[in-house]
Amino acid sequence: MACRMLEYLDLGNNQIRDAFPSWLGSLPELNILILSSNELYGTKGGPLSHHTVFPMLRVIDLSHNRFNGTLPSGYFERWISMASLDGKNSQAAYMVENSDMAINVMQVPRYYAYSMTITNKGTEMQYPKIIRTLAAIDFSCNRLDGEIPESIGNLKELKLLNFSNNNLVGGIPKAIANLTNLEALDLSRNELEGRIPLELSSQLTFLEFFNLSHNHLTGLIPQGHQFETFESSSYDGNPGLCGKPLLKECNTNSQGLPTPSSTCSEESGPLAELDWMVVPLGYGCGFLFGTVIGHVVIKKKPNWFVKTLSKTHGRRQRS
Repeated sequence: MACRMLEYLDLGNNQIRDAFPSWLGSLPELNILILSSNELYGTKGGPLSHHTVFPMLRVIDLSHNRFNGTLPSGYFERWISMASLDGKNSQAAYMVENSDMAINVMQVPRYYAYSMTITNKGTEMQYPKIIRTLAAIDFSCNRLDGEIPESIGNLKELKLLNFSNNNLVGGIPKAIANLTNLEALDLSRNELEGRIPLELSSQLTFLEFFNLSHNHLTGLIPQGHQFETFESSSYDGNPGLCGKPLLKECNTNSQGLPTPSSTCSEESGPLAELDWMVVPLGYGCGFLFGTVIGHVVIKKKPNWFVKTLSKTHGRRQRS
């Protein structure tokens, strides 16, 4: 194939109307693929061949197209360059690339000799040069559905992840907490539900941009580390969420479990209802018992009843 040495392909902002060109996955050197803002269609996550797909891919932007179907779990399992930076420690390599040290320890140039424009941390940004440690996925503004697969947690070199403006369902997988290099996470405007995993707040310590707005999430918002810096707009449109930075307080403890009542006066439930039922039952039984006894006395011993009533009436008159 004539394109086997192709590293960079940017066909964004055109009017291409076609199915996803899956044959690109066989290109052994393709690092950057930008097909955003076209009219591409087709089902993602379909059957994959057994060979490695996109073995060198580090940046893929398919945003603003017409893709439908589920997220490509099989791809996430095979994008090995997003899982490990040339077999070396990601953080160490990132520090080397941003220092005055010689880059020949990695045997690659510091930057790709290309430019691109992608959405980073909620803002469209232009990169005149692309640093080689950047790993990014942007599938926003499509028609993707289904759940976010656990296999996304394999891509530990990811810096940017954007699945916003789709129809994704289910919960936020705990596997996202494995993406410890993540700097921007946008899952807004989907149909996600359930709680925000507590692991995200404790493990995503490099996170600078976070957006879960307009979903169906519930429960307590995790606290700590970077989560202390996010504004309430990150959680807009989730009426079931509570806790800081929202004004809505939770009636739950830190584990998301109901908090027990602190005083007996607040007791509720079957026992409390039974206590209130005893009062009218007592009055009712007393009245019924008195009526029955009076009827028996009047009927069986009328003379005694008349004499007793007369004596009582006479005492009242003398007094």
